Amino acid sequence: MMKISTKGRYGMRAMVDLATHYGKGHILLKDIAKRQQLSERYLEQLVLTLKAAGLVNSTRGAHGGFTLAKHPSEINLSEIFQALEGPLGLVECVDDPTACGRIDSCVTRDVWQELKDSITSVLASKTLRDLVEKQALNEKKSMYYI
Repeated sequence: MMKISTKGRYGMRAMVDLATHYGKGHILLKDIAKRQQLSERYLEQLVLTLKAAGLVNSTRGAHGGFTLAKHPSEINLSEIFQALEGPLGLVECVDDPTACGRIDSCVTRDVWQELKDSITSVLASKTLRDLVEKQALNEKKSMYYI
């Protein structure tokens, strides 16, 4: 079974949280952890990875915290996924044609390549802003009025 790791899932949630609070100043890690119900220690590791990838900025001090490095509409999910999970490698022969001696006669390689391209395309076509907008719609739908 293909699975996205906890690192990828939790990191994506943290990025959506930062995007939701974009423009509202620095966000404390403990606040993200509380809202997303994540371990603050684990979240710290994820945010450092995202910072190293240039997706998150941090500021120390009394008014410190974390912010997105760019506007939510300028960060696509592919960037986040690659920072947290590394390159999408479904089958070794897709990324390294020398990995398999059957490359010229393999009828399934094209399927794996197409699958990788499809996943990459979906992630590249969605931005953090898209997810924030969807979240706002979901919250609006779930409101109960008397």
